[in-house]
Amino acid sequence: MADEKEQPHKIEITEAEEPGTAQVETADDQTTEVEKLKADRDESNNKYFRLYAEFENYKKRVRKEKEEFLAYCNEDLLYELLPVIDNLDMTLKHAAEGNPDALQSLNQGVENTLRELNRTLDKFGLKAIESAGRPFDPAYHHAMSQVEKPDMEDKTVVQEMRKGYLYKDKVLRPSLVAVSKKTETEN
Repeated sequence: MADEKEQPHKIEITEAEEPGTAQVETADDQTTEVEKLKADRDESNNKYFRLYAEFENYKKRVRKEKEEFLAYCNEDLLYELLPVIDNLDMTLKHAAEGNPDALQSLNQGVENTLRELNRTLDKFGLKAIESAGRPFDPAYHHAMSQVEKPDMEDKTVVQEMRKGYLYKDKVLRPSLVAVSKKTETEN
């Protein structure tokens, strides 16, 4: 045992434990990690900028499509109204020819044209408000006058001065009407 105490302990230094080498590897690892983080950041920034540019292009495309839609949204309605214009042209041309039945032809042509126009507008959701003989409703009628009518119920539409119209379920224009008023009975 005495021999063991007298011998100095021998310490071996490996390459990994050498002070200069360990510091260089740590610096290299940090440099590599920083470069990797910078590359990830740059890639994320590029993805963000590409996505941002795509979104801006999408907004421009949607805005352009909306403007185009609004510019041409009445195309179907106008196409459907062309036969009405044709009918009016034919009616006026026929009346101008000096035909002896011109007044009757003109009247019939206008009636046919009006029927065609109403059919077309009905197809697109425009409907006339039926007023005459119906109870007065301020949501659909605008009273222009009151007429004393002993033979009618109070607040009934007596006369329609201008047609009102509904567009789908919304009042586009109320009817202008005259409304009945019960006559006061004398005592």
